[in-house]
Amino acid sequence: RHSICSPIFYRYELLQKQLFQLEEAEGGIDLFTRSYRIFGVQRRPDNSLFFKEWAPAAEALFLTGDFNGWDKFSHPYSKTEFGKWELILPPKYDKSPAVDHNTKLKVVVHTKEGQRLYRISPWAKYVTREEKSVIYDWIHWDPPQPYIQIHPRPKKPTSLRIYEAHVGIASPEGKIASYTNFTINVLPRIKDLGYNCIQLMAIMEHAYYASFGYQITSFFAASSRYGTPDELKQMIDVAHSMGILVLLDVVHSHASKNTEDGLNRFDGSDSCFFHSPPRGEHSQWGSRLFNYSSWEVLRFLLSNLRWWMEEYCFDGFRFDGITSMLYHHHGIGTVFTGDYSEYFGLQVDEDSVVYLMLANHILHTFYPDCITVAEDVSGMPAVCRGVQEGGLGFDYRLAMAIPDKWIQILKELKDEDWDIGNIVYTLTNRRYGEKCIAYAESHDQALVGDKTLAFWLMDKEMYTNMSFLSPMTPIIDRGLQLHKMIRLLTHGLGGEGYLNFMGNEFGHPEWLDFPREGNNHSYHYARRQFNLVDMDHLRYCQLYAFDRDMNRTEDKYGWLAAPPAFVSAKHEEDKVIVFDRANVLFIFNFHHIKSFQDYRVAVELPGKYKIKLDSDEFQYGGHGRLDHNTEFFTEAQPFNGRSNSMRVNILTSHF
Repeated sequence: RHSICSPIFYRYELLQKQLFQLEEAEGGIDLFTRSYRIFGVQRRPDNSLFFKEWAPAAEALFLTGDFNGWDKFSHPYSKTEFGKWELILPPKYDKSPAVDHNTKLKVVVHTKEGQRLYRISPWAKYVTREEKSVIYDWIHWDPPQPYIQIHPRPKKPTSLRIYEAHVGIASPEGKIASYTNFTINVLPRIKDLGYNCIQLMAIMEHAYYASFGYQITSFFAASSRYGTPDELKQMIDVAHSMGILVLLDVVHSHASKNTEDGLNRFDGSDSCFFHSPPRGEHSQWGSRLFNYSSWEVLRFLLSNLRWWMEEYCFDGFRFDGITSMLYHHHGIGTVFTGDYSEYFGLQVDEDSVVYLMLANHILHTFYPDCITVAEDVSGMPAVCRGVQEGGLGFDYRLAMAIPDKWIQILKELKDEDWDIGNIVYTLTNRRYGEKCIAYAESHDQALVGDKTLAFWLMDKEMYTNMSFLSPMTPIIDRGLQLHKMIRLLTHGLGGEGYLNFMGNEFGHPEWLDFPREGNNHSYHYARRQFNLVDMDHLRYCQLYAFDRDMNRTEDKYGWLAAPPAFVSAKHEEDKVIVFDRANVLFIFNFHHIKSFQDYRVAVELPGKYKIKLDSDEFQYGGHGRLDHNTEFFTEAQPFNGRSNSMRVNILTSHF
């Protein structure tokens, strides 16, 4: 016990020490974490512009741009202490700012070796790329009438149902879709489907579209390829008006190697924001790794979180790549067995651990309803416990073993050979008191090289046999039924939150592949075919309807917010799973040919039961074999660990 507690106490002590130092040196964590109000470019009340950068290895800094005819020497920064540089531009003769809104700027960095480098400010709020250019430009964003958000953040829901989305692929057309398209065409669908939270991918600016938003070049800039900052603000505002929270997929685990339009070598040195190589390079991702022990890196990253919360009114974050941060080995070539020695020892990067504790402490202090989600493959204990307990302070972690299990089963086994006990074990194997977000598949499983669940189940027949106008084939029939059952089982048993990747709710027929050299820069697979749901003669609308009603049923009964389910049956031969949660009884028959008459099922609460959600209904692509007017009454006969039981008919999904 002592060996586990010691590092947890030590982590908490490191956090306390860090907080104390921030209070002492910076006048409080609020000021320190709002450094975006001081760094980069700030317009003062008299319309003078104040520029500030941190470039400790630089010999000199100059500002150039449209405003001075790209003169490289006319506007030098003055050096202050701790590697900081400052410049004040007085207003023009007409009292307007010296730099116009929507014009280009560059920082010119002179290195000690005599190089002259052109850089984008790390604090740039807007960057764009001209059509024929490879490099992004820093654009001064200071609109005369900025968009003002009017709708308050919705209250934190007890049941979190997340729709994972990417703005650029959110239309059926082969192009980069816009924030406005998402506002008009996608938000109403998400609301209709019963999701109360959106997890937005690829918003922080990334020069390489095909990186899926995971190679960040400008941390404070919302991606301009989908539109302006104001259009993103409007999108979030409209989501809030619908009672939908919006989480940002934040990437603080690493940064793009780009130098001219990224953070890398900003001041000419190979460190600055990062550790020097080799520690400062991720061998598999080809990216740079932050130095979390650096005061100015903490300022930059913590202020980045506050910026997205304050400026855009996001409701929280999904932190990407936590495993890479937590360990010096970054999870590369490491298999986690769950042994505690894997989570506490010299392989753990304490600087990163303290950074994550600090981030969660600050977010939850200033925004009590803020939601943070950890993407961690390793299963480190206490990731989702409060920092005051020595935990990392996250609200939820992604249950990453669940989608891996479903894909493995579908790849390797016929459905008659499924191991029911193993499926239940995977869905229930989580630490008590640490909330998990369950999902059957996310964007990871949709990427080219893998296949969506719908494709694993139905494959090529999806191109020919998804129409009502042709007879239902055995593959489509079984595929539709299993698609629904896999989702409901995951939803009911797998966690305290649920996630779906956009399009997968209706069985999107194709994988996802961004335009790149390997596919001739095609947008054919970088889209979501929502039009398929709107075609009344296709079966996609049936899967959509089931997903919608599954979420709405959860909204009514609240099983995600309830304690974990009690599994009363996981019958290997019958392929039957029975569990109850939040006074709802779930019954699944995965048998490929067998139905069961008068099957006894266990239930805790005595009384009358009615069917509330039935995957066999016609509207969901089923066969309508159950009478929904039937009432089921319990008998005071204990069974399978529950106080009561009753008899029901359980149909096979095979018809």
